[in-house]
Amino acid sequence: MTPILYSFRRCPYAMRARLGLTSAGIAVELREVVLRDKPAAFLNTSPSGTVPCLKTDDTILDESLDIMLWALAQNDPESLLDMPDEGHALIAATDGPFKTALDRYKYHTRYTDADRDTERAKASTHLDTLNTLLAGQDWFFGAAPRLADLAILPFIRQFAMTDKAWFDAQDWPHLQRWLETFLASPRFAAIMAKYPQWHEGDAPIFFSG
Repeated sequence: MTPILYSFRRCPYAMRARLGLTSAGIAVELREVVLRDKPAAFLNTSPSGTVPCLKTDDTILDESLDIMLWALAQNDPESLLDMPDEGHALIAATDGPFKTALDRYKYHTRYTDADRDTERAKASTHLDTLNTLLAGQDWFFGAAPRLADLAILPFIRQFAMTDKAWFDAQDWPHLQRWLETFLASPRFAAIMAKYPQWHEGDAPIFFSG
């Protein structure tokens, strides 16, 4: 069977999964989920009830990084997996402390104990690190992107778009250039195509980036 990907266009985790599948050239049946109206087929498939969720013949993956690794293990034409251990540490730091601060910054009204400026400052510490790493090179580890770049970019985009004017005013020239290169790329345009909400019985829509 063609793998089925339950996705949501603007979710950074789902964006990450689509980036991995696109790089690997793996076609999937894409089912766009509206998070306030989750279909029964999705809830019956995803153990966590979150996007992205990939269903294949013999497995279900509902962690975005696992989907990237699954896809690239089959085909990695850009050598995205060829990166030092530091790359995995960057992904872990982004998924952990940075994402916690990002959520509490972007959605601060949902948290009774969150101060927007404090959370933004916490997240900015990680962005300082990324900006320094990008000095003098196009991507984290040289002239070509690696897994860490594609796994992290959707979350830096989410942070930047929370207050783009503020983000652009910061002293992060290398990080800003890296993000803008991604946003202007055919790769980003391909994963951000709009699809209608999926309903049971709809004709399949296939996505390969």
